[in-house]
Amino acid sequence: MSSEIILQTLVSGILIGLIYALVAIGLTMIFGVMDIVNFSHGEFLMFGMYSSFWLYALYALDPIFTLPLTALLLFALGVAVYRLVISKITNAPMLSQIFTTFGLMILFRGIAQFLWKPDFRTVGQSSVSGTISIAGIQIGLPQVTAGIGAIVVTVGIYFFLTRTRAGAALEATAADKEAARLMGIDSQKMFALAWGIGAACAGMAGALLSTFFPIFPEVGANFILIAFVVVNLGGFGSVVGALIAGILVGVIEVMGGLFLGPQYKLAIVLALFLTVLMFRPQGLMGKVR
Repeated sequence: MSSEIILQTLVSGILIGLIYALVAIGLTMIFGVMDIVNFSHGEFLMFGMYSSFWLYALYALDPIFTLPLTALLLFALGVAVYRLVISKITNAPMLSQIFTTFGLMILFRGIAQFLWKPDFRTVGQSSVSGTISIAGIQIGLPQVTAGIGAIVVTVGIYFFLTRTRAGAALEATAADKEAARLMGIDSQKMFALAWGIGAACAGMAGALLSTFFPIFPEVGANFILIAFVVVNLGGFGSVVGALIAGILVGVIEVMGGLFLGPQYKLAIVLALFLTVLMFRPQGLMGKVR
């Protein structure tokens, strides 16, 4: 096997890993702030893809240029879901929370199938269509753009959490909800903000994916399982951990597929998940709970 093929596969793994990281960051934020595992997170990604597709199909708006609008729409959806549903179960037993978010996943998927049918859709030509050649390696421009976009969004989320008052309030709520309440931080607003940002991250990942990945109601299922692996590997609640773990998972997935066969890619990722659970359940950068 030539070194060019290996290098090209490695680059592809890094780029898809950045998308995994962006999806996982939204998931880990919700868990870090509220201790709720959101099984419907993949459906926010699906809605982000459909949002980009319909803006393109109806108004000829490029998904890259409508990325801010998609983020805003998904942020609003995330806040609405929290206000209407999740706020009612914040103090409920964990099993009730799991069933609620799992039910939301089924509901959102059913809504998508009812509205848009189970057909596969794709965005045609966009501003990032085509390939580029770097040192003899052919890389799809949509994948490169998605990877760069994921880095920009991730860095933006990190600076928001570490350099703004709202971000500090979110971190304080994640660290100790009762202490944050005593300091005058409105936990309900922080919970809604976490859901909004989490949904927006998934939506932006969906918008970036829409330039090269087929769009259909079950598309979120292709990414949510891997997102859980990324969150577990990086550490629940850690944005930096999600970024590092996303890249690791992307590289391990594609390199395993190259050397062992594409049919084993998911098995390799799940084996990694089980290994982390056994030997370091808090993840690479997570704290023991």
